[in-house]
Amino acid sequence: MMKVVQAIQKNKSWEYLQPKKELNNPLVFVFGERKLLQQNDILENIEKEFPYQHKIFGSTAGEIIKDRVLDNSITVTAIEFENSTFQIERANIKETNNDSQALGRELFRKLTKENLKHIFIISEGSFVNGSALINGIEKDNKNQVKISGGLCGDNERFEKTLVSYREEPQEGEVIILGLYGEDLEITSSSCGGWIPFGPQRIITKSKDNILYEIDDIPALDLYKKYLGDKALELPHSALFFPLNVQAQNNSQPVVRTILNIDEENKSMIFAGDLPKGSKVQLMMASVDAIVGGAGDAAIQAMQGRVKKPEIALLISCIGRKLVMAQRTEEEVEEVLQIIGCDTKTTGFYSYGEIAPFQTQENAQLHNQTMTLTLISE
Repeated sequence: MMKVVQAIQKNKSWEYLQPKKELNNPLVFVFGERKLLQQNDILENIEKEFPYQHKIFGSTAGEIIKDRVLDNSITVTAIEFENSTFQIERANIKETNNDSQALGRELFRKLTKENLKHIFIISEGSFVNGSALINGIEKDNKNQVKISGGLCGDNERFEKTLVSYREEPQEGEVIILGLYGEDLEITSSSCGGWIPFGPQRIITKSKDNILYEIDDIPALDLYKKYLGDKALELPHSALFFPLNVQAQNNSQPVVRTILNIDEENKSMIFAGDLPKGSKVQLMMASVDAIVGGAGDAAIQAMQGRVKKPEIALLISCIGRKLVMAQRTEEEVEEVLQIIGCDTKTTGFYSYGEIAPFQTQENAQLHNQTMTLTLISE
């Protein structure tokens, strides 16, 4: 049985969700608004309140805690395991010449492999190609240890994202968390609720996560045609219309969401790979469909579990938050109804989510999904 202490910092004061108590060498997640994580006085306040060694920081597009979705706050979740252990390693994309796959391989090599039960990733979301990062980890993952996690956010600004372990949050960082222990039961899942619409098209020019042409038409021109007046609000407005991508070598389509645009060459930068020759369609969603997708993710994550989850790590996509607006908390409430309302929850709104498809072992980068990692001891 693990011990969990959670708190919210808003306006430099603390609201505890459980009685405040001292923990023994806990794993601590600190998720918050990027601009707050850049302020020394706030970081000092966090250190004073939670003077623990193993703190992982991540910037967000909204913070999830309990059944709430917050903005402009910092949430802290400290977890003391009874019998299980963890290992945390870090690397920076700038140290690998912006090679996300090499970064993934380097991080995985640092982890002790004996009794490794699960891998959780918290990555910066501005420079890292999430697909390549996962491929680098999976390349040497011979025991097919399950992987989940997400890419950090910066609200709707898309300026920069921050991550760190035991340091001040900084750009370019990627954290890998290995969880170990016979008593651990960890399941994960990911589901969306978005619906393809319009004609199916073919990617005719792309490189990694940069999309240049669809049906030989500049990608940005095509998007602007669909967006109409909302084209003036790019890249933000494209979050309402992600791409459904069916790669030639993949049995399952994935959803890809935009991170940025390049007006000069009319290209679009996405959170993950868009292989040339893939079939693509624009997607849209209603609030009810998104909430239903979150419920489906919870049902999948609960399938076959022996123990009730004690803590749930929820990573949802900024595009979902923009569509749901004032109803955003409904998807968190839907998840809790299925996994149990007394399960402790933490997480954030992201620029990308990491989890396997339900029928597959290897992890994928997803966009526009609710991704769950359920942990019990």
